[in-house]
This record gives sequence, C-alpha cells and structure tokens, in this order.
Amino acid sequence: MSSLDPARLRALLAETADAQQAFLAELVKVPSDNPPGDCAPHARRAAELLEGLGFEVERHVVPQDKVTAAGMVSVTNLIVRHRFGDGPVIALNAHGDVVPPGEGWSQDPYGAAVVDGVMYGRGVAVSKSDFATYTFALDALKRSGVPLKGTVELHFTYDEEIGGEVGPGWIISEKLTKPDAVISAGFAYAVVVAHNGCLHLEVEVKGKSAHAALPHTGIDALAATTKVLEAIYAYRDTLKATVSPTKGIGSPQITVGLISGGINTNVVPDRITLRLDRRIIPQEQPEAVEAEVKALIEKAVASYPGASVQIRRILLARPLVPDAESERIAGILCRNASEVVGEPVLTNGVPLYTDARLYAEAGIPVVLYGAGPRTIEEANGHRADEKLRLSDLRLATEVVTRTLVELLA
Repeated sequence: MSSLDPARLRALLAETADAQQAFLAELVKVPSDNPPGDCAPHARRAAELLEGLGFEVERHVVPQDKVTAAGMVSVTNLIVRHRFGDGPVIALNAHGDVVPPGEGWSQDPYGAAVVDGVMYGRGVAVSKSDFATYTFALDALKRSGVPLKGTVELHFTYDEEIGGEVGPGWIISEKLTKPDAVISAGFAYAVVVAHNGCLHLEVEVKGKSAHAALPHTGIDALAATTKVLEAIYAYRDTLKATVSPTKGIGSPQITVGLISGGINTNVVPDRITLRLDRRIIPQEQPEAVEAEVKALIEKAVASYPGASVQIRRILLARPLVPDAESERIAGILCRNASEVVGEPVLTNGVPLYTDARLYAEAGIPVVLYGAGPRTIEEANGHRADEKLRLSDLRLATEVVTRTLVELLA
C-alpha cells in the first residue's frame, strides 16, 4: 500500500461517507423485487445516481423476448468503465434485484431507516450495499490521483435471484465486457472462493382421470407421485454421507419446493407436477447429478403401473470452483480485510449459488467479497428486517479500494 497511504485512503473515504450512505438509501427506496422482476426503474435511478457522481454510465437494455423467457418484466444492466492506464481490467459486480420483502418487518422494507448506525431495508445487504461499496471504492481511486495501470468496470445487473442468465450471462454473451478478473458481491467478512451449484427440475407425473366412486378405472397420478417422493426423501438421507472438503459448503441437498395438480375433490388426479431443487457441491459433476436424479424419478414412476413421467430441466447452475488466479486475488483481499477489520479474515465456501459462477464459466477468475457482517445470518439476508451496519459498509469499501490498488499497481 506504499502508493496509497492507509491514513490518506481513510480520509478520502471519510469525505464521502455521508454521500455513500445517501446513495445506498436511494437504492433501497426503489423496489426491485424479483419476482415480479420489473427492474428497469431501479436501473434508471441507479444510473442517475452514478452520473451524479461524475461517472459515464452505459445502459444495456435486455431484449424483451429474453426478459420474458427468464420470467421477468424488464431488465437494464449497467456498466461503468474507468480507465487509469494500460493494464488488466478488473470488474466489480453486484445485483440490484432482490427477493420480495415478505411479512414480519419492524421497519419499512423500502424506507432505508437508520437506527443506531444500522440501515434497514430489502436488499440493503444483498446486494444493493455493494453498489455503494464498489462505486465509492472507484470514486476514491479517481480522487486519489494514484498512478494505476488498468481499468475498473462496475457491472450492476438485475437477475441474480433467478439465475443470472440475463444479467452477467447476457453481458458476457453479448461481448459487452471481457474482464481479466471479477470481484462479485459478498455478504460477510469472509472471502468466498467456492459455492454450490443448483439443479432445478420440473417433474410431471401423468395418470388417467376417473370418477372418485370408481378409482380403479383410472390411473392415480398422485399415488404414483408418492412413489417419487418416497424415493427422493430416501435419496436425501443418503446425501448426508457426502461432505465437501471446502469449508462452509457442507453436503449436497435435495428439496421438493412446489407441488400442484388434480382436477377436483371427486376426481382421480390425472397429473401432478412438482419442482425440485438439488444443490451440487463443487466436487460433483453437474451432468452426472442430473442423470442420477432423473433415473431415480423414472424408476419410481415405473413401479406404478400405467403412470408415466416427463422431466424438464429448469436450471442448471454450475458450482463455483476456485482457480490459481482467484485464489491469488482472494489472498490479497483476505490480507487487506484482516488489516482493516483487525481480526483474521479467511476464505470459505457457501452452500448457496450466485451469478458469479457465470464469469467463472466464461474463464474469468472471480471471488466474492463485499459489505456485510461476520455471517449472512446476522444481516437477515432474504428475511424480514434485512440490515447492514454502516460501519461494515465503510470497512468493505476500504478493503476493496486497497485491493484494487494492488491489482492495478
């Protein structure tokens, strides 16, 4: 950090602390719930705020057919590019779409209220906070005058909650960006280098309807589905024996999240549809997992005479697996975070999945780090009263700024 003295950096960040808080509050106040996924208004407000700070903002509107196919209403992804000189391109990516607030809030989920140094609101931690972290880290670098070699890009995208395909996936496939490395939104002190993948399947079990007074004249799709459920839950018990060696990942998981079907109370159901979620640890091969689950379901349905099944893949998100460059960047982040926070900050994995994986699938090293408490549970991420200590926002901004200086020195 000889090129930017830590005391001077803290002074630079202190000058904009109030502006950073106000910036985050404005982002929280604009709903961007996904579903329904009408996120263009939030992108419009974010772009206005960025331009107010002197950044040139590219607005990339995703074609409506792709948005509709993804189950959303509107998506505009934002890219900011600031070139300091010849050198690598480092992208900072955060998502502006959020899960709906749900019930149980003690604060207005769109109010951005600050109580005892803590801001409350949906998305304040996951991950509108890192719009603020990354924006004001870049702002500090611009104002520092430190000679750097390379470019910093801000990628603010809007579909992480449904997979990322029209967010990072789209800007990469459209060749709108090709960074050399990415720091993606985090949610705790730790630096994330690995996360689970996820398989979503839609399973339609088909039978034949009949009058409930004569059930033997039909083929009960629900009875056949119970065979599927029994097989899935027995399979789930076996997954406990497999534990990832990556800290924080745990075991594979499978959950049936949705079930629908039937015609009426007095009719033998002719079809039942369920959707399941299979979490894939980094040590597993996604295609092998998909084949295993499909075979399990098909065998279960075949044990019920007359029933049939159709299985459709909804999502296959690959696990995030670290490489040498992502581990190098993670090491720099851990060292800087440990110095700034005043306690050891280490790498780990997380059992969820993120759109950071899409950069990795494109061959771009990526790690996750941003504003958050020691654990995501403390932030109430995806729960009522989501919150962020503003002191943690300032710490993360300092860590990211220091890391960018090293990567672009």
